Amino acid sequence: MMAALSAFHFERPFWLLALIPTVAFWQIDRRGSDAMLQWRRVIDAELLPYLLVKRGQGPRISPADWLAAALVLATIAVAGPAWQREPSPFADAKPAAAIVLKVTPSMLTEDLAPTRLDRARQKLSDILAAREGASTALIAYSGSSHIVLPATPDSAALIDLAKALSPQIMPKEGDDLPAALALADRALASSANGGSILLLADTVGPQPGAWPKLDRPVTILALVETGATTDAFNTVPQASVIATTPDGEDVAAVVRRLDSGDAAASVAGEGQHWLEAGYWIVPLLALLTLLWFRRGWVLA
Repeated sequence: MMAALSAFHFERPFWLLALIPTVAFWQIDRRGSDAMLQWRRVIDAELLPYLLVKRGQGPRISPADWLAAALVLATIAVAGPAWQREPSPFADAKPAAAIVLKVTPSMLTEDLAPTRLDRARQKLSDILAAREGASTALIAYSGSSHIVLPATPDSAALIDLAKALSPQIMPKEGDDLPAALALADRALASSANGGSILLLADTVGPQPGAWPKLDRPVTILALVETGATTDAFNTVPQASVIATTPDGEDVAAVVRRLDSGDAAASVAGEGQHWLEAGYWIVPLLALLTLLWFRRGWVLA
């Protein structure tokens, strides 16, 4: 009990300022309806009690009193009284991810049957299936970078669009990975639970620009043959490299990385939130509202 009292607070305390005009108007109404106060200006104070008719027979609580009580309760409810915590519905949500897919002629090489690009799509489908419900964006790049699909939990739409990508439709040839990573980082800027970047590429060649400073970690699924070196990918800053495997080991490793991401930093302290109790006041407000349906109540 004492712990609840010590934790009691209002989530929106500034709404309590609305109590000031409520009390002020109530005081004005009370003074205006006080017959003793009205007649005291013209009748001697010693005679006034004997001249008033039906003194003390009026309603002890007027409609204005009930209205003031309703306004006080409504103000307290809107201010958000709270003293307990509950788990946040977003605490266990999977972090968002931005998929950066390389779409260049080299991705059509058939060493990873049927092609490197097709293998990337297959791995991407398995990753999305393992992270069902996670918000995911798709960025395609070659000599230029493009958001194919903003962050969305619709994995089916993302896969369909990934299947439609080919080097022939890319507007500019090249390998501008820094611009693609920067675009992916911006695509996750509005993510509420952190996120990370997944790069699907077969090589990382000399880059035309400097590496951008990213706010999110990068995971690289290197589309190389089993046993092939992945040293070239180490030039990507803030990146962890996972080599492609013929089984699902690489997918499981990628999923673990994406599910951790930097979510711990972004949702720190958000595992629980204060449970507002203002809604418990609503039934009382409903009962007070019923009084206004009484015959003659407003004129009382």
